[in-house]
Amino acid sequence: MADNAVNSPENPENVLIDPISESIPEFVDWLPESLVLYWQTLDSYPVFAALVIACLFYIAAFIIRAIVIRSIDKLAARTATDVDDRVIDGLKRPVFSVVFFSGLILAVKSAKLPFGSDFVINVVVSIVVVTLMRAAFFVSTELLRALARNHQRFSAIEERTIPLLDLISKLLILLFGSYALLMVWGVNPVGWLASAGIVGLAVGFAAQDTLANLFAGFFILIDAPYKLNDYVNLDSGERGRVTHIGMRSTRLLTRDDVEVTVPNNVMGNAKIINESGGPHEKMRIRIAVGAAYGSDVHSVEALLIAVAKKYPRVCVNPAPRVRMRGFGDSSLDFELLVWIQQPELKGLVSHELFKLIYDAMNAANIEIPYPKRDLYVKEMPSAAN
Repeated sequence: MADNAVNSPENPENVLIDPISESIPEFVDWLPESLVLYWQTLDSYPVFAALVIACLFYIAAFIIRAIVIRSIDKLAARTATDVDDRVIDGLKRPVFSVVFFSGLILAVKSAKLPFGSDFVINVVVSIVVVTLMRAAFFVSTELLRALARNHQRFSAIEERTIPLLDLISKLLILLFGSYALLMVWGVNPVGWLASAGIVGLAVGFAAQDTLANLFAGFFILIDAPYKLNDYVNLDSGERGRVTHIGMRSTRLLTRDDVEVTVPNNVMGNAKIINESGGPHEKMRIRIAVGAAYGSDVHSVEALLIAVAKKYPRVCVNPAPRVRMRGFGDSSLDFELLVWIQQPELKGLVSHELFKLIYDAMNAANIEIPYPKRDLYVKEMPSAAN
């Protein structure tokens, strides 16, 4: 405990004064005037008075928990959400403890112990602070989960951002709670904060890459360029499904079933193509098809549409479509546009459609052209040469 001795007319012997105990009012200040006389009689027996105060506050805590909290719980049960019910259930024990321990503080003050009363009071106040911190931890977690379920109004709070925001809220609660505990025991936290600032500066220089990944991970969670189970392409060539978004890195599972870990600093500065983004996860793929010159373009279009509609992995809505893209060197260039349910099916669907289109064009006697070259001989060499 810090040196809080004060030399004053009220304290001529320079006795150590505890700020917590000095700030607690006498129990008589809490009583109505009609009970003051009885308390003054009881106060002549300090230990017995302390027991009476402790018992009264225990009964008061029990009444508050049994009647007041239960009445509030019944009102909360009428609401549509169950968040308030869980919060009230979680606060029953902390409310009881705070009321009872407050009575213990007054009891110790009234007991007028010859020594150690200040220490006991500080211990009890510390218990109250820790109890309030635990209650704040619980309430913050429940509120974040409730806000995540209503993410239409709070877009930054959803299931994947809860761990980050929950960690931040708990750190803030721990910071203020630790400050309160230091003040209870008379420890000046200013020097500690200055030392922590110097240490934090040194750590910041030593861990620049780690901090860059942490900040990038925070903004990825808030900005949400992709989410879990999205299928993404990076400009560095990686392509896969997002399996984990952490504070330091993001993990992708490629089509080779190989997990690639990419630092969040790289993800934050990369061009990301989210194939699962947009209004739905469906993805459109393009199948380039060439038909020989002289083919009936309407027949080619109908054939491609029929092949796509018969293939079960092609989405019915949006419907397949065909576009003629131009006149190539050796062919009429068509493109079949189809939608698939999942981006990772792109390779399989393309493979199957190419085979089906080849068989259908052969059956319909539509030539699939290939490059041809005509050789003209201007003059035959003479036999003498």
